[in-house]
Amino acid sequence: MTKVAILAGGLGTRLKEETIIKPKPMVEIGGRPILWHIMKAYSHYGFKDFVVALGYKGEMVKQYFLNYYNLNNDITIHLSGNRVDVHDGFTKEDWDITLVDTGADSQTGGRIKRLRKYLGNETFLATYGDGVSNVNIAELLKFHRAHGKLATVTAVRPPSRFGEIVMDGTKVEAFTEKPQVGTGAINGGFFALEPKVLDYIEGDLTHFELEPLRNLAKDGQLMAFLHKGYWKCMDTLRDNELLNKEWNEGRAGWKVW
Repeated sequence: MTKVAILAGGLGTRLKEETIIKPKPMVEIGGRPILWHIMKAYSHYGFKDFVVALGYKGEMVKQYFLNYYNLNNDITIHLSGNRVDVHDGFTKEDWDITLVDTGADSQTGGRIKRLRKYLGNETFLATYGDGVSNVNIAELLKFHRAHGKLATVTAVRPPSRFGEIVMDGTKVEAFTEKPQVGTGAINGGFFALEPKVLDYIEGDLTHFELEPLRNLAKDGQLMAFLHKGYWKCMDTLRDNELLNKEWNEGRAGWKVW
């Protein structure tokens, strides 16, 4: 089964109103952590084996999933018998979730590399724990397998405050992080990767968006899956408010399930 790596260990400093008390992937949209929304999208396309890279306040992610059904269903607690009855009402998820402590100070590349022993030797998917999209994950993986290169990045076109992808058709010619001026496609954060990509990551302090992606592009091993649909990254409190508004009004563009 194709595994899905999710990076959920960053500090989320631009969302400090929420992340001072919880990790960014646990910030809620519609009463559920954004991490749950991301996993629901992958699950919709049949990808249900998750490896989550934890860091800052990672114990809160562990507690959430350890108590998942107790938190999301009505329960009866029998104190005398030390027993809890869960009254099913919330849809059960058939997910396998491996939660991995990847260090408090590791950067995105370092976190991915620390997942090596859990990812195996097969193609895997990867994303960040703070972005939602209606990207067709199944088509992304199909595209990746068809071109035979080591890495595929989903390219989207929101504001130019992010890193820019320079392309020749679907072949990535260059990868620049957060340019001063840019109007092209950017890293949308939904990847399909081969295990050899981990060899491009030096260590814990490596940013995946810098040397690894740039060197993959330089070696002709990075391709772009073009996505023209919905995509949003939750960087600030304003972003969180807008995502909650979309969810509450029934127009969440990322809700494919």
